[in-house]
Amino acid sequence: MGYKDFSIEDHPIGDGSPCFIIAEVAQAHDGSLGMAHAYIDAIAHAGGDAVKFQTHIADAESTREEPWRIKFSKQDDSRYDYWKRMEFTEEQWKGLKEHAESKGLVFLSSPFSAKAVDMLHRLGMPAWKIPSGEVNNFHLLELMASTGSPILLSSGMSTIEELDSAVKFCKEKNSDVAVFQCTTAYPCPPEKIGLNLLQEFKQRYDCPVGLSDHSSKVFSGFAAAAQGASLLEVHVTFSKAMFGPDVSSSLDFDEFSQLVEGVRYIETINSHPVVKNKMAEEMEPLKKMFTKSIVLNDDFPLGTVLSKEHFEFKKPGTGIPAENVADVIGKQLKTDTKKGTLISFDDIV
Repeated sequence: MGYKDFSIEDHPIGDGSPCFIIAEVAQAHDGSLGMAHAYIDAIAHAGGDAVKFQTHIADAESTREEPWRIKFSKQDDSRYDYWKRMEFTEEQWKGLKEHAESKGLVFLSSPFSAKAVDMLHRLGMPAWKIPSGEVNNFHLLELMASTGSPILLSSGMSTIEELDSAVKFCKEKNSDVAVFQCTTAYPCPPEKIGLNLLQEFKQRYDCPVGLSDHSSKVFSGFAAAAQGASLLEVHVTFSKAMFGPDVSSSLDFDEFSQLVEGVRYIETINSHPVVKNKMAEEMEPLKKMFTKSIVLNDDFPLGTVLSKEHFEFKKPGTGIPAENVADVIGKQLKTDTKKGTLISFDDIV
């Protein structure tokens, strides 16, 4: 691999660096600014690296003819009305970003229109997460690439050929790129998660890779971390009983905390390869406690010629090891020796 690692703010992205864990709020705030701020606090408390929202500006991205992916909302007559209700002002987005940064989080938001890109760029977006439906939107990609911030591509609905084109386009614009394996299914069953594509993407695109996970389980994130994923994105919710289109594919905060803990645990394992003989050397004191020695099964006088019938094998392993019994057979006792004695080579001739 020859790609150059890059950073998102002070987080290095690439082989040998900690997995960059993004908590996706999306529309889980349901249009409530207070709820959006509450998600920031919860994500920081759980140990995430970044909070990610979605910036929807209804007039700039949608028409009233846009169909529902899931008709979940009883208060919005159309998908357009829903996006309208999800909007925050630039000043409100600025407040969310400042709050996230005060909690040590990277603030990210996926734009769904040129107008959203312009606004987020004014706020200083450190990286651009491209949602699956926008991978072929080269007008949007060009706007984001022109800012110089890294581009994180989600592959959820793309063919390999479409991904090839998007990655090539970004690299030609001198953008740092990472590619996420993603399956656009809510929730995503295990047979469609596609972790095999992580290494395929890494080799094909010569860039860091990640998993954008919609499984609503911690297990796929653990598996991705074990395979060396550089980035991991999951949806979060305060409760799986909440309202919203992504709840069924989200982790609650107990699960998200467990995910973060588990990923860091796996990273510690992966960054400390074990040399077996060195480990065995460190275990030598325990080995003497748990292994067995050659022990006499009766009282025997001086001069007794030892045979296998004279022996038992018992802990601790501080005498002649049981595996060395062939070195003792045929030897003579130098003194009268009691039953239960752990004999040593000093006791025989």
